[in-house]
Amino acid sequence: MSILLTGASGFVGAALTEALLARGERVIAVDRAPPPEVPAGPSFRFVQADLARPGALDAALIGERIEAMILGAAITADAARERRDPAGVVAVNVGGVADAIRAAAIHGVRHVLLLGSGAIYGEAAFTAAILDEDATPPEPRSLYALTKLSGEAIALRLAETFSLDLTAIRLGTCFGPHERETGARDTLSAPFQILRLAEAGGAVRLPRPGRRDWLYVRDAVAGILALLDAPTRAHRIYNVAAGFEWSLADFCSCLARDRPGLAWSVAGPEAANVNLYDRADRAPMGIARLVAETAYRPRYDLPAALDDFRDWIARMPPPELP
Repeated sequence: MSILLTGASGFVGAALTEALLARGERVIAVDRAPPPEVPAGPSFRFVQADLARPGALDAALIGERIEAMILGAAITADAARERRDPAGVVAVNVGGVADAIRAAAIHGVRHVLLLGSGAIYGEAAFTAAILDEDATPPEPRSLYALTKLSGEAIALRLAETFSLDLTAIRLGTCFGPHERETGARDTLSAPFQILRLAEAGGAVRLPRPGRRDWLYVRDAVAGILALLDAPTRAHRIYNVAAGFEWSLADFCSCLARDRPGLAWSVAGPEAANVNLYDRADRAPMGIARLVAETAYRPRYDLPAALDDFRDWIARMPPPELP
């Protein structure tokens, strides 16, 4: 299968590229910047493009027989970027999605997966018991969440207009291999921040224990591929999440078992050096729909995720402490 993937040089995009190539797919990777490591061989083609510009995907699609398109390009903006470049965030997260749907329809792509975010649940995440695709009305507040919800709604509408098979995916909070500074994601995951501090020999200071259904990126990729492979899908929107919860305090405790010198504490918001971005812990994302309709079964609980991620991050150059 030939698959066009936007945002291929980003965190989830790089992990997804790795998995697609490993199972023998051909990947046309589209991004503003090339990946840090360009895979060799005829199964990988990189196309540099700025998806904020209308028509950016057309050149990549001409002459290709693309069976599926996965839209992963996004700007995950923090408050500072909201103030500095709101139009740029909207151009990629909304305009880029709309133009990609147009391009898919014109060039005969039969199936599109849109990678969205659980962030669109917004304020509802602090009051609901579980975040359900139908039962939980989204209440986004941040510009990132607003644009992800807008992009999803516009993509679903355009898919109807073009009679296109489109599946919208709401990803949980991801962490794991291939996570790094890319310029498109303003706040890296809390587990990544903790491991980098630990690798550099620094103390970890949490603002709160930080309980969440943290989603290891290999499980995120498995959920995406399960929906790509499903012969039919009964719904248009699916949560892809972990299905279980643990806290960052649990993460630090496990990490400290083989790092006796690791200093960590729940220091409170003022003294913290780990950014949790949300003001409070949010409800978990429900995955009953995904599990019932696909082969997806999350594999990476805290011990499995920590072992895998720790091995990967240890190969990276040690960071400078702030």
